Formats: sequence, C-alpha cells, structure tokens
Amino acid sequence: MMSDLVWLSEDPCLFPDIDDALTDPNGLLAIGGDLSAARLIAAYRQGIFPWFEQDQPILWWSPDPRCVIDPSCFSPSKSLAKRIRKADFELRIDDAFPQVIDACQLRSGDEGTWITDDMKAAYLNLHDAGFAHSVECYIDGKLCGGLYGLSIGQLFFGESMFHHVTDASKLAFAGLMQTMANVGCPIVDCQLPNPHLMSLGAFELPRAEFRQIITAHIDKPAIDWSLLRGVCPLIW
Repeated sequence: MMSDLVWLSEDPCLFPDIDDALTDPNGLLAIGGDLSAARLIAAYRQGIFPWFEQDQPILWWSPDPRCVIDPSCFSPSKSLAKRIRKADFELRIDDAFPQVIDACQLRSGDEGTWITDDMKAAYLNLHDAGFAHSVECYIDGKLCGGLYGLSIGQLFFGESMFHHVTDASKLAFAGLMQTMANVGCPIVDCQLPNPHLMSLGAFELPRAEFRQIITAHIDKPAIDWSLLRGVCPLIW
C-alpha cells in the first residue's frame, strides 16, 4: 500500500490534494519528507498532520470526517464544572511547553510511540518559532496535566494531552476552550475521534467543510499568544 502513496518532494510546501487521501486506512495521504518547520506549517495549513511510529517513515494524514470542537459551544460536564468551582488548581499558558510534550511522549508509549524524539524536537522548534503552544494544569505547584498544539491564523490544531491527576487534562482542555472562544477561534482540530474527546463535546465534520473553515481562517491575523501567556483564570 505504501508503494502506491505519493512520496513527498524536497519542496516543503508541496502535498497532494487532501481529497486524494486513502479511505483505508482513513486519511493516509503521503509518505516521506521531513519534520522541518516549513513543511509542518505547510501541512497544517492544508489540513494535513504527521502521525507515525518509531522506525516508520513519516506518514501524512487528512482523515474524513475530521474530529473538531467549537470552543464557543464548549460546556463542561456537571462533574467537571464542580471540579472547576473547587478552584484548587492553576492553569497557565506556555509556562512549561517542554515538560508538557515530555509527559505526552511518555503517555503515548502505552499506545504506540507516535511522539518520537524527532517529532518532539520538531514541535519544540515550532514552539520556539511561536507556532506551538501549551496549556498546563498545576495542583499544589506541581504540573499535573496539560496539552499542546499548533496555532496558525485563527485556528488551533490540537496534538496531545496528558494527566497525572484525575481531571487535570480536562481542566487544561477547558482552559483552552475558554481562551480560544475569547479570541474568536472557530474550531479546534482534534484530528481523530476517541471516546474521551467526544465526551468533551468534540464532533465529526466532513473533510470538505473542514477545508472550508481552514480556507476562511488560516490567513487571518494570527492569535497573539504573547498576550495569553501566563495564568489562565478559568470561569464557568
């Protein structure tokens, strides 16, 4: 099957059209290339993301349908709202990006090591360049949960989350939803559905509609994360 896929050229901006992605496995589009900042940003701008395991070539995906969430429609469950009102935690933005991706990499080891060392280095590079960001949850001064992803234009592309304490990743997710709603982000890309994301309000969107949203918002003025960095009060 891989022999039938498009091998990427040296030009980091050239990808096949996302409508050419395979249906089995769902969304597999291309193979090869590298994890340079230029190629990764070009990929996300077109609705494509890398996902591969250790010792595999780089695989590029654009599934149909796409799992997304509308920040303006996010509402915490009763149990999460109760946890928020307890207010025994602190959320921060971009306070500990390297530690968050480290923790996500360790968590991914239980599900296949898709956050390889090369992948981690690439997203650290994107963080240094101002494209990758994290939301962290602290309890008693300790990092207990968090998430990270990419921000391009008015959109946020979620990558991974972790928790060491029950509800810590959900609290970070609620912080991301509140923040993205406040800055006018129309959707957060969750890539592929899973029961945890669906329980948080994620839903599936046809690829064609996802493409329309990207086209409409990817070139709009970028979210200014320098104004968001620091403590993230969570109010519900």
